[in-house]
Amino acid sequence: MEKNFLLKEEDIKQLIELKGSCIASDRITVEGQKVGYMYRENPSNDTDSGWRFFAGNEDEEYTNNANNFEIYDLNTICNYDQSIIPYLNEEFGSKFSKNENGTFTKEM
Repeated sequence: MEKNFLLKEEDIKQLIELKGSCIASDRITVEGQKVGYMYRENPSNDTDSGWRFFAGNEDEEYTNNANNFEIYDLNTICNYDQSIIPYLNEEFGSKFSKNENGTFTKEM
């Protein structure tokens, strides 16, 4: 099934210098929800930034379906939600969730 992404290729602006790929939920890129939870794991290859982005309301059934996720350039996801930009240089193992005020807090 072909996905209908909220942003088209021509809508994507260069927002960051940081290079690398990431994985993001369709809730963000197709449904247009903001990032509600993100974590950075050790990269799986040389181009992987390690970042994984979720809206935060994906249940286990949703997350177990690989068709609900895609690999993107990190800059692409920044275009969907610029609030993630200040956190992108955080160390591997970092986890953040968005609180009631709409700001990210680091999880321990």
